[in-house]
Amino acid sequence: MCNLYALTKGQQAILQFARAMVDRTGNLPPLPDIFPDQAAPVVRHGDGGRELSMMRWGMPGPKAFGERPVTNIRNVGSPHWRAWLKPEFRCLVPATSFCEYADTQPRKTPVWFALDESRPLFAFAGVWRRWYGKRKASEDPGEHVVFSFLTTDANAEVGAVHPKAMPMILRTPDEMDRWMEAPASEIATLQCPLPDGSLVEVARGRKDDPA
Repeated sequence: MCNLYALTKGQQAILQFARAMVDRTGNLPPLPDIFPDQAAPVVRHGDGGRELSMMRWGMPGPKAFGERPVTNIRNVGSPHWRAWLKPEFRCLVPATSFCEYADTQPRKTPVWFALDESRPLFAFAGVWRRWYGKRKASEDPGEHVVFSFLTTDANAEVGAVHPKAMPMILRTPDEMDRWMEAPASEIATLQCPLPDGSLVEVARGRKDDPA
C-alpha cells in the first residue's frame, strides 16, 4: 500500500506533462513528502479541458466501515467504487517518486522508487469526488474534494520490498489519455503493473524524498 509519495518538479513542468490547460493551484512549492489527508495537486476534466487543482488524499470508504478514508483502491469490481470509476471522475495524480515500506526490524524502512535517478514525472491513475462531512475531530463539517488512486500487482522492483501491490502508474500521453477516456468496462485491463526493470530505488530510510 502506497501511503507516501513526492512531487518535486516545477509547476510548468507538471502542466506540460499532463497537458492541463487551467491551473487552480496557486503558488505550488516542491512536495517531497505527501501523506494521506494532505492536499496535493491533481489533474481532472474541467470546463476548459484538463485542469490542475488541489484535493485531499483519501476518498471515503463504505458507510458500513464508517466512511474511513481510503488512499489506495484495488478492487475495481466493488459496488462502492463503481460510480467513481466513470470517466468524469477519473484523474491524474502527478508524482516524481513513491514510497513503500520494507518489513524490517525493529521498525519498517521507507524505500523510495522513481522511473530513474532524475525523478521524471509520472502519474498515478486516480479517481476523485466531492464529499460532505468531517475529516478531522478538530474540523467543522464541510465539503471536501478528495482523491485516491488505483493499485495493482507489484513488479519486480517494488515486489522485492512490498510484494502485495504497487500504484498503477502512467508514463506517456497515450497511457494518460486511455485512463482518462476509456469506458469503465476496460479498467480491469488497464490496471496492470509497470514492466519489470521500469523503476529504480532512489532513496532509503527517510520519510521524504531527498531529491
